[in-house]
Amino acid sequence: MKVLVLGGTEFVGRAFALEALALGWEVTTVNRGRHEPVEGVTALRGDRSAPGGLAALERGEWDVVVDTWSWAPSAVRDAAALLADRAGHYVYVSSRSVYAGPVPFGADESAPVVAASADDGDGDYARNKAGAELGAVAAFGKRALLARAGLILGPYENIGRLPWWLTRIARGGPVLAPAPGELGLQYIDARDLAAWCLRAAEQGLGGAYDVVSPPGFTTMRELLEACVQATGSDAELRWVAAEPILAAGVRPWIDLPIWLTGDDYDFLHGADVSKAVAAGLRCRPVMETVADTWAWLRAIGGQAPMRPDRPAVGLDPAVEAALLGR
Repeated sequence: MKVLVLGGTEFVGRAFALEALALGWEVTTVNRGRHEPVEGVTALRGDRSAPGGLAALERGEWDVVVDTWSWAPSAVRDAAALLADRAGHYVYVSSRSVYAGPVPFGADESAPVVAASADDGDGDYARNKAGAELGAVAAFGKRALLARAGLILGPYENIGRLPWWLTRIARGGPVLAPAPGELGLQYIDARDLAAWCLRAAEQGLGGAYDVVSPPGFTTMRELLEACVQATGSDAELRWVAAEPILAAGVRPWIDLPIWLTGDDYDFLHGADVSKAVAAGLRCRPVMETVADTWAWLRAIGGQAPMRPDRPAVGLDPAVEAALLGR
């Protein structure tokens, strides 16, 4: 199998390149060349945001194309149109953010999607992803696989969510942990996302799939205790109810990554993923994701890379100390 990964050097795109290589596939990546390519790929240069930026792809044939683009939908429209006659399947890594809110707990792929167009320029994240889906389908039809991911974790994460928890817990001492510890979490390891998408494309699956672990796959307690175990820290998790945390102005998801409340929790941690599970989705244990992410962090000096278009995450130490009564 021959796969083309648009991007292929950071987080999710990198996971796809590595997984495809592990399967013995022939991998080509195309990007601006700002990061070192994965060893073993054929690395092409191209900037899809510039006129003629994908000239390197005007020749060649591939069985599968993987696209993780999150900005102007028109870029996905153009890439898919360019490749439609020379590629078998188009995997677009979308997001459950395409669903129009509020999204109830238990929603599946039949939930309504936000209004968008494949011709749109860069806008808000939900419309970008929804418009990009339309662009992929316009060119590839049923050969387009729309992988609507939720929270994505794992090595090479450049958003900072799990790296922040690992770094904070590694420092030790009392750590603010949002109660209840039994709060169920739903996420996908980037490597499991890649593995499922590549195999699904190989089998000819198309259409929309919510690709994330089943609800309650792990809990907040299991995740944070895994961080303690992986880091070997003397950290003491101190569980504090949501009410005083919110009253102190702490923002779920931003100040305390991964944690959500109310409608936001129902949306992000309550997806019905039975369709993807029936199609073979398998998720590795949370301890493996946490331990591998910590090993990667240590290997790069402890400071995770951050996407410039995403806000910094993490709790102000002074706010944490005040909430813990220190």
